[in-house]
Amino acid sequence: MLDEFARSIDVAVLSTEQFLRVLETLHMLDSTGSGIELDSLSTDVLAAIVRAASKEQLAGVARHPQLRALFLEEVFRRMADHFSPERAGDADIVVTWRFPNGDDYDRYQTVIEDGRCVSTADCVLTPDTTITAPFDDFLRVATGNARPASQFVRGKLKVKGDYAPAVRMLSFFDLPGAA
Repeated sequence: MLDEFARSIDVAVLSTEQFLRVLETLHMLDSTGSGIELDSLSTDVLAAIVRAASKEQLAGVARHPQLRALFLEEVFRRMADHFSPERAGDADIVVTWRFPNGDDYDRYQTVIEDGRCVSTADCVLTPDTTITAPFDDFLRVATGNARPASQFVRGKLKVKGDYAPAVRMLSFFDLPGAA
C-alpha cells in the first residue's frame, strides 16, 4: 500500500518544502502507529524517490534533523538485506562512515566478517578505513543512483586509511536501480 502511494507522488513537481512536508507526514504517520510504516517501503521505491528528487530536495532532507536521521537509519538498516556474502568471501572489514553535519559528523559503522554484514550507529571498533561523504552524495550511491567509482574519483567519497577495503566493500552489495 505504501509503495503504491509513494509511486504515485511526482517528486519532480514538488517544491523542496512540499517534498519535506510529504516526508514529515509519512514519518509522523509511522511514529503514531497508524499502520503506515516507512520501513515497509521497498528499497526500489526508496531508490526511485531519491532518483526523482532534485539536489535542492535532497539538500533539504540533509538539513532536516529528523528526516536526515531517518534516511541514514533506513540505508544502514537495509545494508544487510543487500549484502552478498558470496562476493564478500572471507572478507573481514570494518568501515566507519562519516557524514558532515554542521561542525560535527553523523557516524555509522559497517562490519563485514564471517559472511555477515552488520551496520550500526555505535562506532566502537577500530576501522580499517573511514569514508567521509556529503549526505546527499552518499544517499545517491547507496540507492544505486550514482556510481561509487565516479564518486571516489570526483572526491565526493573520501577515504582515510586503507583505500582497498573501501573499494572492495562497495562491490559486496546489490544496489537497487543502478544508475
